[in-house]
Formats: sequence, C-alpha cells, structure tokens
Amino acid sequence: MSKYSTGFRNSILRKVLPPESRSIAQVSREEGISNQTIRNWVAKAKDGTLDAAAGELSPDRRSISEKMSLLLESRSISKDEIGNWLRKNGLHSEHLSLWEQELRQSMTEKEKTIQEQNHQLKLKTKKLEKELARKDKALAEMAALLTLKKKVDALLGDDEDD
Repeated sequence: MSKYSTGFRNSILRKVLPPESRSIAQVSREEGISNQTIRNWVAKAKDGTLDAAAGELSPDRRSISEKMSLLLESRSISKDEIGNWLRKNGLHSEHLSLWEQELRQSMTEKEKTIQEQNHQLKLKTKKLEKELARKDKALAEMAALLTLKKKVDALLGDDEDD
C-alpha cells in the first residue's frame, strides 16, 4: 500500500505533467517526496498502468508531509470552492482543523525535545569544561614539580636516573 493518497499523487502528477510541466526536482523539494517516487508515478501514468483508486488512504493515515501540503493548499482555495476541493481529496472540513492541531502539537513536542536536549548538552559541556580546567591545573602543577625536581637534582648533583 502506498503511503500517499490517490488525490495527493494526482495533485503531484498535475504539477509535473502538461500543462504545468514543472520539473520533478522542484516539485520533489516543495512536497518532500523523493524524485524517484514522482518518476515512477509519471511512468505509470504515461503507460496507463496507474490505478486511479489504488492506494487511497483514509485521511488519518496520510503522511505528515501530505497533511501539511493539503493544509497549505486548502489555504489558497476560496470559500466558495473549498467544498469541491474537499470532496476531490476525500476530506471533510474537520480533517483540516484536526491536522492543524496535530501539526501544532507535533511542533510543540519537537520544540520541547530540542530544548531539553539543548539543556542536557549545556550541562554536559559545563561539566566537561570544569573537568578540563581541573586536568589543566593538575598538569601545570606536575610540570612545576618536575621542573623543581630537576633544579634540586642539578643543585645537589644527583646523577640518579629516575
């Protein structure tokens, strides 16, 4: 089963096939879909093996990138045409508001996770810097003691190899 709905796939195909004829690379970057996936869809569309109903996903099983694309696309549609657009994509208006909430929640959770990771990294960095300073101080002390020992040995004429 495809992870993209038929409606989403068809909207991508409309962008890359005539009359729009946009580049696959450009559409791939915009939509977050691999070039190869789009190339496969185009090849199947051209040779007639693309099943129009295959891979239809329920609105809740769509990928996060597809949900985002559909939300953005819905924002550009006039109030008069939104009903037709929703039917064409197999959606209800509630899906859009639910997806918006889902995306907001996902972004909030991601932001909290990033903040926590950042905090943990700062603590680790502080600990490592403190340990490094301690080791630098110990190394300087050892160098001073070694220098002092050499001076004492030189003064006393001690020829021992230590």
